[in-house]
Amino acid sequence: MGRPFAPLAVVALVFALALPIAGGAYAQPAAATLAIEARGATLRGGDLHLTVTLDGVTAPVPVRLLVAGREVETTELPAGEHELTLEHALPAGSEPVTVTAVAAPEPGSGSGEVRAETEVSTVPGWLSVLPPVLAIALALAFRDVLVSLFLGIFSGALILAQWHPLSAFARSIDTFVAPSLANSDHAKILIFSTLLGGMVGVISKSGGTRGVVERLTSFASSALRGQLATWLMGVAIFFDDYANTLIVGSTMRPITDRLRISREKLAYIVDSTAAPVASVVPISTWIGFEIGLIGTAFAGLGLDFNPYTTFIATIPFRFYPVFALVLGFAIAATGRDFGPMLRAERRARRTGALLADGDQALADYSKDVLEPPDGVPHRALNAVLPILTVVGVTLAGLFASGAAVVDRAAAASFTEYLRDVFAESDSYNTLLWASLAGVTVAILLPVVQRILGLRAAMEGLVEGFKSMMLAVVVLILAWSISGVCDELHTAEYLVRITSGVLSPHWLPVLVFALSAATSFATGSSWGTMGILIPLVIPIAHGLAGNAGIAVEDPVYYTLMLGTISSVLAGSVWGDHCSPISDTTILSSMASGCDHIAHVRTQIPYALGIGFLGMLVGDIPTAYGLSPWVSLAVGTLVIVVGVRWLGKRVEEDDAPLDSPEAARQT
Repeated sequence: MGRPFAPLAVVALVFALALPIAGGAYAQPAAATLAIEARGATLRGGDLHLTVTLDGVTAPVPVRLLVAGREVETTELPAGEHELTLEHALPAGSEPVTVTAVAAPEPGSGSGEVRAETEVSTVPGWLSVLPPVLAIALALAFRDVLVSLFLGIFSGALILAQWHPLSAFARSIDTFVAPSLANSDHAKILIFSTLLGGMVGVISKSGGTRGVVERLTSFASSALRGQLATWLMGVAIFFDDYANTLIVGSTMRPITDRLRISREKLAYIVDSTAAPVASVVPISTWIGFEIGLIGTAFAGLGLDFNPYTTFIATIPFRFYPVFALVLGFAIAATGRDFGPMLRAERRARRTGALLADGDQALADYSKDVLEPPDGVPHRALNAVLPILTVVGVTLAGLFASGAAVVDRAAAASFTEYLRDVFAESDSYNTLLWASLAGVTVAILLPVVQRILGLRAAMEGLVEGFKSMMLAVVVLILAWSISGVCDELHTAEYLVRITSGVLSPHWLPVLVFALSAATSFATGSSWGTMGILIPLVIPIAHGLAGNAGIAVEDPVYYTLMLGTISSVLAGSVWGDHCSPISDTTILSSMASGCDHIAHVRTQIPYALGIGFLGMLVGDIPTAYGLSPWVSLAVGTLVIVVGVRWLGKRVEEDDAPLDSPEAARQT
């Protein structure tokens, strides 16, 4: 009986002997592999940014980095992909440089050194600012923001592709445009903006917009009151600049249109309240980001300063955002303007042309399809409730998302707890919740009241979506050119060319100018803060030490406040002036304004108060003047300046068909 199983026993014995041998073979460690490549462009005289990928090791191993055969750094790296920056590692000259990574053998592996090389070509630093400058110059010159932005992206891709046009053309879309759309935060902003646009479409279709206009007619009975109402609403929605821009612009646009207030003026008032008020209030979606950057920099220097109290203390030193709010109120309250804005206002008031000939609204809600059908009642409730839903859900969402991660018992007071909750809140998801809730309410109200059928409400929703298409494309391209700037290390170059041996007293004003230039070139105030705060706080610390100013000296803390506030304020200033800024684009979109027309009319106001902030604020406070004195002097200068330089639309009574009126329109 056992004989038939003999062959099976032999086979089993062979497998039993072979498996340990095979198992030992499989247990051998995999051969280590190493790869290295330059990350983005390498600027002459700048830092060397590398991506080092190490696989096949089970513990961190020493990796030596050599530039042109000279060892510049040794670091221990575990398996995985690592981004490294070698400061001032490149030799002088423009020739390609060989960069080598050498990984030491892992103890007990029995393998030798693993090497990887890459050849790095350097480019002149000034080329890093070419893409944003080109995009901005073309946009201002030809007033076509889409083509200008794409050419800016293409020029950056051309530099990175070492001047191969076909490769640059392909990289423009797959390396920059697609990833900017794939970014989750960007996607949430696009969804929020589109849903809010759809909500406005439904509100218009259901007669809600006309109802608001008719209700506010008694209050906003003049252009002056209409501008004041817009400014007050902008200040009231302080918790988030994106929500502020889109809610205020879309809500007030029908009212300002009826009052013949130009779209340029509406976009300016919206833009001059959104980021400035959100950036300075103690509770907003900005505060967590700003405090996090400040706290990390303090910890790196071993400074025992509280990041939140430091943030609060910087508010009086943030002259640009405060002066932007003051100027917006002064212009709205007096009805006086100057420069391109005055011409835009006279055109709108005299001819009813809310946009100049040839201008194109970034978002268009004026189509007949959004007009309520005949017989539909104009109920303001159908507009007010969706808007209040967006505001209410935004506030509730910010609180709920922050409270989920903040320990109430750890806070010394309710005020401190509330501050921490908003600092830790999830603003992007909150905006999604708010816009979806607003759209839902906007659709349900007319359907339940039998004002519109579900199909008609959905038609309004789709038309609202369509009206946002141009703005969506502009936002995607603006984010794409920001990605180009990251790859070209534009901000690094701007910091490098402006740094040097400075007096500590001149640091705040220079940091303000550098922050504004970086924000203007990249179109991102948050990106500018993220780049510069970790850099300028150590610079301020070092300059104070070189000047013999101790950390305990009150002058040191004043210098630190001035430096930090200069980044926070300068980033908003550059953001306001930049055609590729997301908040500037959103202001044009929400106000239904031509984007370049908005930039052209806003820049004189923004530049004026930016330089005013430097002259009466950044420079004198660095020498000991109280910031409150600077704020009082600056406010007085703004009020007097508006009264002296500004003119009322009605002051010039030239007939509409006169040559003078023709020039103004």
